[in-house]
Amino acid sequence: MDVTDFPDDLVQAQAAWNATYQALAAPRPRDTTALRRRLLLLSVRLWWHPYWETVPSVPAARSELRHRVRARRAAQAA
Repeated sequence: MDVTDFPDDLVQAQAAWNATYQALAAPRPRDTTALRRRLLLLSVRLWWHPYWETVPSVPAARSELRHRVRARRAAQAA
């Protein structure tokens, strides 16, 4: 899959989704209702983003977005 440019708002939404998911998956998370609502809101934003109408293979592009956001976070942590 050769997708080079994801919109910034899409990348930010995916990063926020990852962070929210990790917070919810942590042992004894605080305010789980708010975290679940945020995860749902971010899921909707990610799923219905207009960018997906412009790519030929949406499943591959979604996978690439998740991979790139995780890689960027790992690089920042290192």
